[in-house]
This record gives sequence, C-alpha cells and structure tokens, in this order.
Amino acid sequence: MSDAPRLFCLDTVLIDVVLKVSALPQRAGDALASEKLVTTGGGFNAMSAAARHHMSVVYAGRLGEGPFSALAATTLEQEHIESPVTRNHDLDTGICIVLLEPDGERSFVTSPGAEATLRSSDLDALGVTSPDYVLVSGYNVMYPELGATVLSWIARLPSATTIVFDPATRMVDIPKSNLDAMIMRANWLLCNVSEASTLTGRADAAEAATALATRSDRLDVLVRSGAKGCAVALNHQSAVVVPGFATQVVDTNGAGDVHNGVFVAEIASGHEPLDAARWANAAAAMAISRLGPATGPRRDEVEEWIKRSTE
Repeated sequence: MSDAPRLFCLDTVLIDVVLKVSALPQRAGDALASEKLVTTGGGFNAMSAAARHHMSVVYAGRLGEGPFSALAATTLEQEHIESPVTRNHDLDTGICIVLLEPDGERSFVTSPGAEATLRSSDLDALGVTSPDYVLVSGYNVMYPELGATVLSWIARLPSATTIVFDPATRMVDIPKSNLDAMIMRANWLLCNVSEASTLTGRADAAEAATALATRSDRLDVLVRSGAKGCAVALNHQSAVVVPGFATQVVDTNGAGDVHNGVFVAEIASGHEPLDAARWANAAAAMAISRLGPATGPRRDEVEEWIKRSTE
C-alpha cells in the first residue's frame, strides 16, 4: 500500500446543466440558450483537477440511484476517482442549473439529492490517515445536520491530517460557530477575494490574506483574485502576490475549484506553496478558456502552457 497522500473531497458531486445565454431572463420572462452542456460538476471540478495532476483522489460524498448518479459514477471512474461511500438507493444525485453569460459570469439554481444524505458512519469508514488531505467546502458545513456530522468527523481525524477549507459562494449562510470551527482546524484556507473581504473587511487580496493568516497558529491562506492571480500568506507572515496569466475568458464556472485541486496536488507532492500557486494560476487560466466546469488541464499541458507564456 502506497503511503503517498490522498485527497479526500467532501465537496459534493452534482450534475451541472449549463445553459449559455445572452442575458439573464427577467422575472416571468424567457431566455434562449445558444449552447447547452450536461456534465458532472460540483466537487468533481476540484477532484478531477487534482487527479490530472497525479494525486490519488477519493470522493468522500454519497451518490444515489438514477440517471444523474449513473453519469456521475461513470465520470468519476473515468478519472480514476474512488467513490467508496454506500449509495442512497432512494434518491438520485442532485443537479445545478448554471446560467452562463457572455462575459463568463455564472448564476446557479441548485436542487440537492443523495449527496445531502451523507452519514457519520460513511465518513468513519473512509480510513483517512495522517499523510492525507481533506478538502471541505462551505456547503458541507452550511446545513445544520450535515454540518454537525462533518465537524464531528473532522474533530476525530488524526491531528497531522491536512484540512483544506474553501468557504465557497454562500459563505454568509454558514453558521458562525461552524465557520469559526473550520477556520480554527484548517491548515489551509482557500478562498476568493470577495470571501476574504467578507471575513476581514479588507478589499485587497494580499492584506486580507495576511490578516487571515493570524486567525490560528496553524493556518496558511491563499486568496484567489481572478486575472490578477492570488495572494499566499503562510501562518503569521505577510502575503506574497503570485501573478496570474492572460487568457480568453469563455466560462468561469469551476475556475476556483480547478485552482484548489491543482494547488493541493502540487503542495501534496512536495512543491513550495508559491510554486504551487503559480501552477494553479496557470491551470485556472487554461480552464476558463474552455466551456464547462471540469475543464482542468493535465499537468503536462500546464507545463507546456507555462513555457509558452514565459517565452
């Protein structure tokens, strides 16, 4: 058995129904989609990005039974992502309607399914060990029952297990006690500049990252800032800005997840955080030039793209 670190991802897998529209419809209005895509999304975005960077990945969520679950299971298998949790035979996997505007901005409508029925026994059976990484989304701790299950499980994990927390889009809906508990236990906080600003009151990514890195004696922070790149602040240190890469924006859906997955895979393989952040910036820039959420590139593609970008 290999002792290489694995990534256990709690961020739930959903089926994304992506509709490309010229503008969002008005209330009681209608809109014609110029393109459509039905694909596995949600937590799959980060997992596939990490897997394409040679990290062993385990989906720590729950699939169901039905056409959406079948699509999700097939997609996970194709990326060699394990999904050991027992399925819910009464529910299908949930879906997310994604309305994609011309500038790449996206809006969501989510209908939960089997992924929302994760049990404490499912998590305990995963066998997470000290070298492993666990990626937790704000969605995992936003709902009262699931949040209590996840936080209790995390508290039982080995202290050396690396916990990575992304508070995600609906961070303001996370109960404060749950949010504080995650930040106190996390080894890495990965968030975008809007979320970091909400947490600190500072609009600048580097200033916010620096402030967040003082929240506990183990917390390192990465704040994503779109085309500007990201800011990385190691525990109790000032942030360093890692510049982004120019690209053509087609679809920003899943860009942050791709960044997260690549960054975790790179630091887990021994790369320094600033180098991992630069690599993740390049991967995210490549991803948003393609339609669809799970468009994270393979590691050899990123290597070649960085070479061309610096010539």
